[in-house]
Amino acid sequence: MARLPSRLRRLDDALADLPVDDPMLLTELDGFLTGVIVSPELIRPSEWLPIVWSGEETDGAPFDDPADVQWFAEAVMARYNEIVRDLGRGKLQPIFDVDERNGDVLWELWIDGFAQAMARRPAAWTAHTSVSVEAAAALAQLSTLVAVARNESDLDSIQINALNDEAPAAISAQVVRLYGLRRPVSISPLVVPPRATKIGRNEPCPCGSAKKYKRCCGSAS
Repeated sequence: MARLPSRLRRLDDALADLPVDDPMLLTELDGFLTGVIVSPELIRPSEWLPIVWSGEETDGAPFDDPADVQWFAEAVMARYNEIVRDLGRGKLQPIFDVDERNGDVLWELWIDGFAQAMARRPAAWTAHTSVSVEAAAALAQLSTLVAVARNESDLDSIQINALNDEAPAAISAQVVRLYGLRRPVSISPLVVPPRATKIGRNEPCPCGSAKKYKRCCGSAS
């Protein structure tokens, strides 16, 4: 993480400090956001952002200060927008952890985050891959990596070791492939409204849910 920009290291720290049992850390978040973006069916921030900060769909954010809600949403959206821009240019730069002892790329948490996003729209993925041979092939390779990462694979140790070496490049290649094959859907940079000195109870919530603040993130304060 030391090589990452300070804003991403700060986001990683904020994720680790969330009051949940198993917080989604930065590499897992990166995979999750990528899965949201390449989904064949649109997943709105009002659905996926609560999963990031609470691990489940919930109306209230786990922050006491509205300014913290704003900062967190902006930091997550900034990374989302970076992924959109990269995929629009035909590339992907995943945030993988690296084992400092031997330099191994630890891709497993990233692909698990991607799988969590896929689980939001299983029917859409089934329909998409049923009509696109290329999408089915790309998803099959990613699904194999998901099974390996979750210790659910039937492959032997030699096959798994070979996949470990190939996984980082395969993830980037197949995600770019899926992005190019997705059904037409408008994916543009997401913007969190600028924070005022104080958010009114009846103003739109800054998390982008389209609900009033008092009925969304404000319910946690």
